[in-house]
Amino acid sequence: MIMQPADQALAIRALKSAAPYIRMYRGKTFVVKAGGGVFADDASTRVLIEQIAILHYFGVRVVFVHGGGPQVSELARALGVSSRMVEGRRVTDREAIDVTAMVLNGTINTAILGMCRELNIEAVGVSGVDAGLIRAHKRPPVTLAASGEVVDYGFVGDIDAVDPTVLRKLLDNGLMPVVSPLSADDDGVLLNINADTVASAIAAALGAEKLILCTGAPGILADLSDPGSLISYTDLEGLERLRERGAIADGMLPKARAIEAALRGGVRRVHVVSYHAPEGILGEVFTNEGTGTLIVEDIDALTPAEQLGGGA
Repeated sequence: MIMQPADQALAIRALKSAAPYIRMYRGKTFVVKAGGGVFADDASTRVLIEQIAILHYFGVRVVFVHGGGPQVSELARALGVSSRMVEGRRVTDREAIDVTAMVLNGTINTAILGMCRELNIEAVGVSGVDAGLIRAHKRPPVTLAASGEVVDYGFVGDIDAVDPTVLRKLLDNGLMPVVSPLSADDDGVLLNINADTVASAIAAALGAEKLILCTGAPGILADLSDPGSLISYTDLEGLERLRERGAIADGMLPKARAIEAALRGGVRRVHVVSYHAPEGILGEVFTNEGTGTLIVEDIDALTPAEQLGGGA
């Protein structure tokens, strides 16, 4: 491809605008999480991984956490294994945990590593089981506040602690960890843990500069029925108000809890961006305007430029 002078000038201006952010974030740790929806086709996966590759090339220490819910559901149906979602979380029986392990630790993790190799990213696949990364216990039955129903989530785990030593060793050696959210209890029983929850806990344990949650939506919406109601920035109080109004529901509920836990755990910025947009992550990180939703602990801590745009 031959660039015309106008294209070259535009590219140079973009690089100059991004340069302060590149300097700011070089050597910092970002945790990027993507749900299984992005892995439905190779084109969507490539759009995402190419952006992560650029962060990696610019010297950002990236930990990539992936989900795989749609793929787990698809394989479960093919194998005749029942599947149920409650408040955005999967009920996982003994058969379902085997399917989950096959998809998360096998199909998806390996496919991501293959694309990383093509893009010259030295990546290593790990799960919460590896080197004691995620210590968890089986979630006890819970009573749903809305209906009073008692739900046993089965082989679903709640996190007790995160030991990020293995991730730090990989990052210190220039490698990018690709993390499956599967873990195990102290007896070695495999447990399925929500990927947003895992990404949030890892970000807090690493003292990450940013947690970036990539979703099918453009960000957090004020009105679920209106894709144009994107919220550029908010804080924990704003997030709670959205939840009370019903603007946060279903799969966004565990994301909201993960966002709160990350910010309270010391992560400075959380971003929710679209994995469909080829500039979703890069536009959010390297411009003031942003592309998705920026969430901070307290809006008053944002600079005037950030409040004007919502990015970076």
